[in-house]
Amino acid sequence: MPQVSETIPDALAPRVDAAVAWFNNSAESAGDIFKVTGILDVDVALNGSDELRLIMCGGDRCEQRSFRVSGSSEAWAIESLDNLSTADGTKPQADLDPPPGVRSSWLDKTLPQHKFVVLLFYRGFW
Repeated sequence: MPQVSETIPDALAPRVDAAVAWFNNSAESAGDIFKVTGILDVDVALNGSDELRLIMCGGDRCEQRSFRVSGSSEAWAIESLDNLSTADGTKPQADLDPPPGVRSSWLDKTLPQHKFVVLLFYRGFW
C-alpha cells in the first residue's frame, strides 16, 4: 500500500513545483489551477528516483498523478507517467482516496452559489 505524506520535503520542493507548473500549463488541467496536497512513497523519490507520485487538487477534483522530473532547476525535463486509460478505453480504478482536509473550504465556497448542496458520504469522505 502506498504511503501518503502531506508534507513535501525541502529536497523535493523544486521538482514538485516544476511538475505542478508543467501540469497546470497542460491540457489535462482543463483550465483549473492545481496544488499539491500530498506525495506518495516520498522515500523512493528521496533515494534518487526521478519519479514523483503526487496528489493534486484543483477545481472540484483531486487526482493522483505521476511524473518523471529529471535534469536541474535551470532546465527540468518533465513528462507524465500516467496512462489515463486501460486497453479497453476506460479509466483505471483509483488507488487512493483523497487525503483528509483537501476539500475543507469547498462547502463554504459552494453554498453561496446554490440554493442547496447535496453531500454524498462514502467511506468517511464527502
